[in-house]
Amino acid sequence: MAASSTFRYSLLFVCISVFLSFALADDPTVSYKFEYSYITASPLGVPQQVIAINGKFPGPTINSTTNNNVVVNVRNKLDENLLITWAGIQQKRNSWQDGVLGTNCPIPPKWNWTYNFQVKDQIGSYFYFPSLNFQRASGGFGGFIINPRSVIPTPFDNPAGDIIVLIGDWYIRNHTDLRKTLDAGKALGMPDGVLINGKGPYRYNDTLVPDNIDHETINVEPGKTYRIRVSNVGVSTSLNFRIQNHNLLLAETEGSYTVQQNYTSLDIHVGQSYSFLITMDQNASSDYYIVASARFVNESTWRRVTGVGILHYSNSKGKASGPLPDPPQDQFDNTFSMNQARSIRWNVSASGARPNPQGSFRYGSINVTEVYLIKNTPWVTINGKTRATLSGISFVNPTTPIRLADQYKVKGAYKLDFPTTPLTGPPKMETSVINGTYRGFMEVIFQNNETKMHSYHADGYAFFVVGMGYGEWTNDSRGTYNKWDGIARSTTQVYPGAWTAVLISLDNVGIWNLRTENLDSWYLGQETYIRIVNPEINNKTELPMPDNALFCGALSRMQTPQDTSLATSVVFSGGCGWVAAVVMMMMMLVF
Repeated sequence: MAASSTFRYSLLFVCISVFLSFALADDPTVSYKFEYSYITASPLGVPQQVIAINGKFPGPTINSTTNNNVVVNVRNKLDENLLITWAGIQQKRNSWQDGVLGTNCPIPPKWNWTYNFQVKDQIGSYFYFPSLNFQRASGGFGGFIINPRSVIPTPFDNPAGDIIVLIGDWYIRNHTDLRKTLDAGKALGMPDGVLINGKGPYRYNDTLVPDNIDHETINVEPGKTYRIRVSNVGVSTSLNFRIQNHNLLLAETEGSYTVQQNYTSLDIHVGQSYSFLITMDQNASSDYYIVASARFVNESTWRRVTGVGILHYSNSKGKASGPLPDPPQDQFDNTFSMNQARSIRWNVSASGARPNPQGSFRYGSINVTEVYLIKNTPWVTINGKTRATLSGISFVNPTTPIRLADQYKVKGAYKLDFPTTPLTGPPKMETSVINGTYRGFMEVIFQNNETKMHSYHADGYAFFVVGMGYGEWTNDSRGTYNKWDGIARSTTQVYPGAWTAVLISLDNVGIWNLRTENLDSWYLGQETYIRIVNPEINNKTELPMPDNALFCGALSRMQTPQDTSLATSVVFSGGCGWVAAVVMMMMMLVF
């Protein structure tokens, strides 16, 4: 008994020492505690169930700096499983923290789990959100900032303020009702509105906007320049963002500094993030409209699906009034929008997260090692169910996450047979994964054969957007590629009846989700994963499985119960996990 106690105390000391040496390492740690729960809110004037974090909707902004360690303790007080993913955060060598079903078992109701990752060699504007069960349609999202280190210059002067703006289409029905609609094989229909930072539209029109709706107001000082970071966190609608009488100087998108160009408005597609430098150079005769309006739809029908906030100068003399600033006049022609997208270029002379110029990586001169032509089509029926497909395959989430199955050599969890070109036979439902080559250079062409806009996202990477065009992609389309300063980002739009080509340097080992960001099609199976394994013996290119890893599926027998009476992140699976959580709580109390 005494020997056992001595061992436990020795283990306690060792674990605390190891944890503190990690937590107090050279790279600082930023810590957050997120409690996910339901609240009742009325963003469009109608009470509804919303997913809040710490009682707030949207959730808190994660504010970090390049190479910081980010620790987020998530307590799930929902009535269903939960996972949080960090859109655009590359999780270098650490897909264990990615927060999607291909890599992580979900956090059960009443449980805690702690994410612990480093924002290695990144800067920029991102957001996080719940990745399961269509939950993002009810909230649970927030902004994510990675600031550059002070020793690395930025290609613009420090702004007077840093402002997060989360825009997105919104339904009054909650995510469970929306799921039921999709499960019944029906489309979701037109959204009920557009939110700006979780709030409904300013009453710019008495007919379209009911009274007593809370709207977003951004307060600014005249003459100053602000960095405004805008993310489209919605369900499936592309939005045009603009601020009345103000130019949007584009500076960065999803971690890449851009060639700085002024826009009067910019189309921001689902899942995309941009940051603008906006100078408050107008007179203060009145406030100004901030607008996020639906694109590529019948504007007369969708007029009420418009988000409107207020830009308020400290010396403003009156309220905003009159008509909203006009959107681009190309309702039935996407050429203007595609040309606008092509104009977004990488600033190859600016430093990024490191002192070397971004453009020092000459992606245009690297030999492509593998090519995937990935085509989506309108929804199909497979085995009596409405499904969405990529290249004829509708992805089935595995009961045992792919990364966990690899770790424990679980057979039959998935297939490494995702096709390089679309299937010619009938569509099928499979857990089919792309077999990527470590240190390979992959070309992916997204072919959108639907009538609606899509956005595609890759976890674990920033890819180079090298080409867009209408019609069917062919080998000759490569002649139009931008091989010098195509923007590097994690989410790209693919226009209806068109294609977008990206290049990905496969240097990040792990299991990485490749998906549409349109939640309806994602929910119905429009995704896959890229599996990257370093074949070298005794390689050190991936971080070990976290001590608090959850187990499910074929490995569920390995999961030991969590004491849900404790507000800690501990899953009592042995080792130092419980000590890490306790020490983290102590540190949060001290600091």
